[in-house]
Amino acid sequence: MVADVLIASFPAGAWQTNCYLVAPGPGGPCVVIDPGVAALGTIRRIVDEQRLEPAGVLLTHGHIDHMFSAADVCEAYGVGCWIHPADRPYLTDPYAVPAARTLIEQAVGEVRDFTDREPAPLHAVADGDRIELAGLEFEALHAPGHTPGSTLYRLPYPDDDSIEALVFTGDVVFAGSVGRTDLPNGQPEVMRQTLSRVVLGLSDDVALLPGHGGQTLMSRERSTNPYLRS
Repeated sequence: MVADVLIASFPAGAWQTNCYLVAPGPGGPCVVIDPGVAALGTIRRIVDEQRLEPAGVLLTHGHIDHMFSAADVCEAYGVGCWIHPADRPYLTDPYAVPAARTLIEQAVGEVRDFTDREPAPLHAVADGDRIELAGLEFEALHAPGHTPGSTLYRLPYPDDDSIEALVFTGDVVFAGSVGRTDLPNGQPEVMRQTLSRVVLGLSDDVALLPGHGGQTLMSRERSTNPYLRS
């Protein structure tokens, strides 16, 4: 178990998608989670300031605002990328569903410069996998509904006696809300099962680090989030 955990984050692109850099401490390897639109420049700055070296990229799901820069980061640092196979098609064709093309192009023009290549090497993530990167061990929790391959990444957190673990939630759960299911390939009933089985199965002393907005605690969401009430 590491003695310290360094977490740097910033909102990327017009969707303000949280990109996280997670490391055992400054001056060593790190993991990049959800490098979104135009994220590479800011990642480079943080890496240089903290004397970090990316060891891999984890994607919570395949929506373009979360994986736009994944191939660029992997290429720049010579590292691999991890994603659930159900979301792999998004990596090369985020416009596969006609409705998705309309939504994306209405939202922001900058994604039209998207390079349709997979990050390489690419690794498949399955529920329960333990991914060891940068001296850290992430547990993958498959949490479909927002997308078929949405995945939470749980990381034990030794720095604070009041926090058992950090969970990077992507667009599954936010502070006070949950991910949309009205987008292409969203599945409302599957999402309800995910919220009941996976999210509510997390312990109260877990810190949630979502794909948008601020971090929160599982205890707070269990008691106040209207979407987590039965």
